[in-house]
Amino acid sequence: MKALVLNATLKRSPETSNTEALARVVMDALGKHGVEVTLERVLDYNVLPGVTNDEGDGDEWPQLLEKVLAADILIVATPTWLGQPSSVAKRVLERMDALLSEKDDAGRPVATNKVAGVVVTGNEDGAHHVINEVSGALLDIGFTIPGQAWTYWNKGPGPGETYLETDYKHDWSQSTGKLMAANLVAVAKALAATPIPAPSQ
Repeated sequence: MKALVLNATLKRSPETSNTEALARVVMDALGKHGVEVTLERVLDYNVLPGVTNDEGDGDEWPQLLEKVLAADILIVATPTWLGQPSSVAKRVLERMDALLSEKDDAGRPVATNKVAGVVVTGNEDGAHHVINEVSGALLDIGFTIPGQAWTYWNKGPGPGETYLETDYKHDWSQSTGKLMAANLVAVAKALAATPIPAPSQ
């Protein structure tokens, strides 16, 4: 079983990413369930704006899309800015809009029988809103979202330290991330054993 984490941080490699730090908790937990996990930082690619699978010259989204389609589990990891998912996360979701019209050999949307989850960090409130926005988009695209397939960390109201600058609530974020991983694997295995059928004609 394969999992892909798309880190939608606004920081390019090799800058330190708080979002990646929490995502790696989930990745480690997935690994203990025997899942092969890959992390890609979206800003390391030139992902052009658009809603097709390939926006032409210079567009590197097709390289990431290939990894999305090869994964059984997709995790979108994003910081919170102004109470919203990052602009990078929104671009990823916009590009995956093209998958609505892509079908597998059985006539199902290609994201059918794939599961997805969300990781969020930010030093202010907004995590639940971000989780809902990203999860809702992934549901539209066809992914299955298990119950409690998310984890997040924030310091609370007002500006302040980041995830890596404090140990505040890390235990909660990490235990929730481990539960998230277990739920993603359980539902991915269930779908592999009993796939969602093709739509009736």
